[in-house]
Amino acid sequence: MWQGSLAFVPEKIGGIVSSLLRQCQTAYSYICPIRKARRKDKDASSLCADEPKLYLEETVLERKLPDVDLRVLVDLPAGLDYNEWLASHTIAFFDHINLVYGTISEFCTMSGCPDMTGPGLRTYLWFDEKGKKTRVAAPQYVDYVMTFTQKTITDETIFPTKYANEFPSSFESIVRKILRLLFHVLAHLYHCHFREVVLLNLHSHLNCVFAHLTLFNARFDLIDSRETEILNDLVVALKILDTEPASSSADTTTSGSIHSDDVLSVIHSSPILPENTALLLSNQEVIAQIGH
Repeated sequence: MWQGSLAFVPEKIGGIVSSLLRQCQTAYSYICPIRKARRKDKDASSLCADEPKLYLEETVLERKLPDVDLRVLVDLPAGLDYNEWLASHTIAFFDHINLVYGTISEFCTMSGCPDMTGPGLRTYLWFDEKGKKTRVAAPQYVDYVMTFTQKTITDETIFPTKYANEFPSSFESIVRKILRLLFHVLAHLYHCHFREVVLLNLHSHLNCVFAHLTLFNARFDLIDSRETEILNDLVVALKILDTEPASSSADTTTSGSIHSDDVLSVIHSSPILPENTALLLSNQEVIAQIGH
């Protein structure tokens, strides 16, 4: 029986969740001028293919709450039901990833992101309820993911909130599907929209969510390694795991050498109108400080 919110999650991880939610919500309010501004779409898919991996730049490899050991916080507490633990974290991952994506959703458009892509030339196809696969634009794919997840976690027969109800026997497989789909959203954020994330100074939050999901998956083996291998280089760069994962055979691109000046030049290419120059300059200063 899932009790909602984070009633069964230890106090520390509940604090992390609350902190991330508050800070992401603050950032979301801060960028309202961008959401209201009109702009021309750029070919984000070509930018994704041509640019080096900005998320591997040393100056943006940071996480919020670095003093907290996420390895300890993902371990199943003694006496706590396994399904309760999966439910707690699954809802937290949904909340975090949905909020971070929401802050850059204006830049993820049907014309700018005609395909749902990730690093290593990965393209994601959507499978409907009948198993038919469809190629859809990234914003549509993300909408499908969030709609499916929201519908699932609010379904009393799957995520029960009453004492009389139990988790279904297929609960773990449902969680596996949700986490796999949410990982696709993370992969797209890193691959196509990380410069906007940096511009909004949300990269440390995104990295923390990624580290949390990576450690949780390493502990319970919920996402197939063929899915997660495309971000193995980021796992190594962030030093999330004790041992370095095997290099990805699917990732045929090279990250190249990136310098602080390159970070600024990439941010310059972000599709923001002149009326938002003040916001751009403010975040340039943040990146410059990170590079020192």
